[in-house]
Amino acid sequence: MIPAGTFNQSTRRRLILLLIFSFAVVLLAVSMPPTSQPQAYHQFADQRLLFGIPNFMNVISNLAILLSGSAGLLFLWRSYRRLNECQQQCFLTTAEYFPYLLVFVSAVMVVPGSAYYHWEPDNASLLWDRLPIALGVTALLAAVLSERIHPKLGTGFLPILALMGMASVIYWYLGELRGIGNLNFYIVIQFYSLLLIVLLSILLPSRYTHGNEIIRVIGFYALAKLAETFDHEIYNLIGIVSGHTVKHLLAAWAIWLIVRMLQRRVPVSAKQ
Repeated sequence: MIPAGTFNQSTRRRLILLLIFSFAVVLLAVSMPPTSQPQAYHQFADQRLLFGIPNFMNVISNLAILLSGSAGLLFLWRSYRRLNECQQQCFLTTAEYFPYLLVFVSAVMVVPGSAYYHWEPDNASLLWDRLPIALGVTALLAAVLSERIHPKLGTGFLPILALMGMASVIYWYLGELRGIGNLNFYIVIQFYSLLLIVLLSILLPSRYTHGNEIIRVIGFYALAKLAETFDHEIYNLIGIVSGHTVKHLLAAWAIWLIVRMLQRRVPVSAKQ
């Protein structure tokens, strides 16, 4: 296994190609016609009013995300306290905490943002749902850069990626206010960041065991997005929950898988 940060010529070549491809994706987003937010997106299948809460199931299902995000923050706090005591359940450097800290903080922030959006679905409330999602996705990419290339790279890119994520959402929203909303950059931030995580996981080894569990995380998030796409169809088929509620539950499970990955992993050096 090649240690993170040490690459042979073939791996360097693939990383350079990946970098070129990333620039091409960004240029494609710039050159494509603007993609505005369809107003039909706000018309969810399950609009039941329960206990005085509109769209009750879509609002309350965010509690599952809160539980997973809180579990992640609790794990980080406990493992940080043990950093100088062990090398079995801890991060190798303190720098590697920060991307995951933002991942779990973003997960917790999604809860009020998403609840607010589903309480009053429109573009204005959707802004507060999408901001923490963009932060969480970019933070997860920074975590993968830390573990598979170098901790300083992940930490250094974390604020840059986070700002890019927030900027993509704000750019879309300000455009919507002027009637020229453009989702292209947000789409790139969310979906291409996840694709990059998968590609980096395939190309480069992690400094920790269970590193490829991150691919399962992305897989469950992809299922969550699929459930969102078939919101009405799932509700018509099941009749109890809609596709969007299923999305929240699957997203919560994906976050929990990140927590479990961190709990189980050890540095590869400790296994050799």
